[in-house]
Amino acid sequence: MTAAGDYTATRKIGDATVTVISEGSMSWAPKFVAPEAEWRRAVPEAGADGAITIGLNVAHIRIADASILIDPGFDDPDSAWQRRFAARWAGVQRSPGLERALAALGVRAGEVTHVIITHAHGDHFGGVTVEREGRDVARFPRARHLIGGADWVRNPARADPASDLAVRLGAIDRLGLLDPVDDEREILPGVTMIPAPGETPGHSIVRVRSAGEVFYYVGDLFHLPCEVEHHDWVPAGRDQAATRASRGRLVADAVPERAALVYTHERFPAWGRIVRERGATRWERG
Repeated sequence: MTAAGDYTATRKIGDATVTVISEGSMSWAPKFVAPEAEWRRAVPEAGADGAITIGLNVAHIRIADASILIDPGFDDPDSAWQRRFAARWAGVQRSPGLERALAALGVRAGEVTHVIITHAHGDHFGGVTVEREGRDVARFPRARHLIGGADWVRNPARADPASDLAVRLGAIDRLGLLDPVDDEREILPGVTMIPAPGETPGHSIVRVRSAGEVFYYVGDLFHLPCEVEHHDWVPAGRDQAATRASRGRLVADAVPERAALVYTHERFPAWGRIVRERGATRWERG
């Protein structure tokens, strides 16, 4: 049996307790809009098709009386949703899953107060509902669910009744639990949702400030360490200019703050920071 410590990693950020939870890993080919010879030197583990193994991380934050989950990525490992996802994406390997991890942390789903979704890609929000007796039900029935407005209100996937967005986030919306957010917003004292478009129009990041310490969960603002060094290496299909601008704004804040960072697809346990040396930036794990 897998021990919780194999897929959860907890740190104190001031008075906040932040836990990274691994949902597993998968294979992905980023298809950078960058010279192939250059990015292959930076990512030597990429296969002939450009694919590499990436992590699938979510985060839980305890601060004051709040219990906050960021990017509840997947349904349970034995769910029909998971089987459909694995059929579309190569090399999916699951951990015991979010529910098992939260239980190990002493967190009950009904006690979660806020669910923050960085953006509307299925591997970031699929777990807002869970399959129970053939039905999708809200996993966190008392939580306010927040997402960038452009990723919900103006998302064309809402018109497809079979899409994860319409089925899963739609279920949350019908319960009156979904709050689109268009601006920078302090959700709770010290916890702020910040627009960082590029990956999607409504992509957001989350900042925690507590007792002089700072943490950012940055979703898919970066996918691999090489993107921290090369802000212009952006996967195809994204808004290139918006992504570069969002990365620049984060780095300008996070480096002088010596902030701890987590991005979704780093190798678990995913903790790191961005450091600047001789005018360049790089990712420092740990």
